[in-house]
Amino acid sequence: MAIIFKALQAVEANGRFDMSVVTRSTNELAEGDVLIKVHYSSLNYKDAMSASGNKSITKYYPHTPGIDVAGIIEESSVADWKVGDEVIVTGFDLGMNTSGGFGGYVRVPAAWIIRLPGGLSLRESMIYGTAGFTAALSVQAILKHGIKPEDGLVAVSGATGGVGSVAVSILNRLGYQVAAISSKDSAHDFLYNIGASEIISRAEMEDTSGRPMLKSRFAAAVDTVGGTVLTTILKSLSYGGILSACGLVNGTDLPLTIFPFIIKGIHLAGIDSVNLPIEHRPQVWESLANDWKPADLAQLVTEVGLQELPRHIEQILKGQMTGRVLVNVWQ
Repeated sequence: MAIIFKALQAVEANGRFDMSVVTRSTNELAEGDVLIKVHYSSLNYKDAMSASGNKSITKYYPHTPGIDVAGIIEESSVADWKVGDEVIVTGFDLGMNTSGGFGGYVRVPAAWIIRLPGGLSLRESMIYGTAGFTAALSVQAILKHGIKPEDGLVAVSGATGGVGSVAVSILNRLGYQVAAISSKDSAHDFLYNIGASEIISRAEMEDTSGRPMLKSRFAAAVDTVGGTVLTTILKSLSYGGILSACGLVNGTDLPLTIFPFIIKGIHLAGIDSVNLPIEHRPQVWESLANDWKPADLAQLVTEVGLQELPRHIEQILKGQMTGRVLVNVWQ
């Protein structure tokens, strides 16, 4: 029997894209193994691009964005998943060309789902969302490389954004001194509250001198923006350092020589949270639920309902969002 629910829908008309909250039916959802009642989602930059008509993200409209879902299974055609199971879905095609989490229900393949880990509520899992999961993968790369808190500062660019703010919080939780890179003077209190030990202006990290290497400042880094900032941080890593790269809003070019890699022995780790195989995901979520969980996760987030989402989508597209936006689809 069909279930009626509310959803944010992006519609294309005469070359324009508009958003509105509409009534949908589960009969309209694509085929899939599992029907999930969405309790929470979260807002990511990719959602904003999808909602505003970026055809490299979403090809067909009308469309309900939302690349994150935390909810409870309502129907299942596979033995591994039962009605009532609490689950998380992030990445793969969710919210891109598959109807996403900005609606009351989603239907997805079983291969996209992981079980909600103990120590984490559905709400908390979406304070993290894809941004938090990406931040966790970035931190994991630094830990696997063997960088310890006593080795020196860890830089985080785009530190007020979703990925950056969670990365700052996790690194602080693990005992690292964090240099938060940000262009937002008004967000300094926020950054110190979530665990930054110092704040560096973004302008300071946009070196255009052309020098192949710069003074060593950081043992490691998480870069969420790309472009000149990424290049400057790479050239500023100490011997044997590592940078986890997961963003490109500042550009896709990498104007860099080979010198930092062969003289300082640095490493560049690319981070992908979209197509990461499902078997690698539960361990990361376990870390987020337990050892890496900030003492006050709630300070990272603003909670909104579907009606408020368009305003926040405009903010994130303009680079004005601080922290995470949690979406309560039934609010």
